[in-house]
Amino acid sequence: MNDISSDDIFLLKQRLAEQEALIHALQEKLSNREREIDHLQAQLDKLRRMNFGSRSEKVSRRIAQMEADLNRLQKESDTLTGRVYDPAVQRPLRQTRTRKPFPESLPRDEKRLLPAAPCCPNCGGSLSYLGEDTAEQLELMRSAFRVIRTVREKHACTQCDAIVQAPAPSRPIERGIAGPGLLARVLTSKYAEHTPLYRQSEIYGRQGVELSRSLLSGWVDACCRQLSPLEEALHGYVLTDGKLHADDTPVPVLLPGNKKTKTGRLWTYVRDDRNAGSTLAPAVWFAYSPDRKGIHPQTHLAGFSGVLQADAYGGFTELYRDGRIPDAAC
Repeated sequence: MNDISSDDIFLLKQRLAEQEALIHALQEKLSNREREIDHLQAQLDKLRRMNFGSRSEKVSRRIAQMEADLNRLQKESDTLTGRVYDPAVQRPLRQTRTRKPFPESLPRDEKRLLPAAPCCPNCGGSLSYLGEDTAEQLELMRSAFRVIRTVREKHACTQCDAIVQAPAPSRPIERGIAGPGLLARVLTSKYAEHTPLYRQSEIYGRQGVELSRSLLSGWVDACCRQLSPLEEALHGYVLTDGKLHADDTPVPVLLPGNKKTKTGRLWTYVRDDRNAGSTLAPAVWFAYSPDRKGIHPQTHLAGFSGVLQADAYGGFTELYRDGRIPDAAC
């Protein structure tokens, strides 16, 4: 074996130093690009909110230019890092563009899934360990984050080389990182505890997990889609022929863009005949409208033909004209 001369060693060290300097420069360039992308994204979001309230041709041109600059910077950043886009999925179900790993400080529970049978399903031969697929899911347990790591072992047949693996478990949101407990917590905090999503994002950030407001909003929208069959069943149950209590209440609604509120209406329909000896479960169905026009309750009760108990609001009066719905005075 030939001896390496001191000149070769010096040359190698020099090239190594050059490569390290190049890597440092590229990392600095990448960091600057990411900061510029975040800055442009924040400005673009602000302009979109302004454009929603009062449309302006000048604002529209600025939005188009910033979107073009943002796309260019994102492509350059992807080229430097080697990132590729995820397959196209519905926007509410799509996760963030670059998914950060979960903090190592979070405790982890590992669930190891084995093939259903200890032998090959094709030929009946014995299986040997081949490898495994690992996926992590963020879960909330007792107000503490925990990463649920699911490991699906791969086994190979020793006779025919067939590969056997347990199927991946389903998730509440396809390809989502949130477990059912975390989604339930977000919905409960928003609708039962009246905690806005931006405050929830701050709360989770103090626990060491960064969940942006837009990500939480996407989860809420996806959960509402998943719960739509339950809402339809509740609607059908409450409006079944019988006795129905109806009323409306004003609710302040934030107008996007100008930080002002307008008055919307929340229509409440209650089915509860327990005082009359009924053993059927009570239930309530809510419907929202941006105003108090009579067309809203008339549309809600278009298929109802039972007894309606409501106040003297004129929007309910039209329902009594044809005699299909008897009036029970308050």
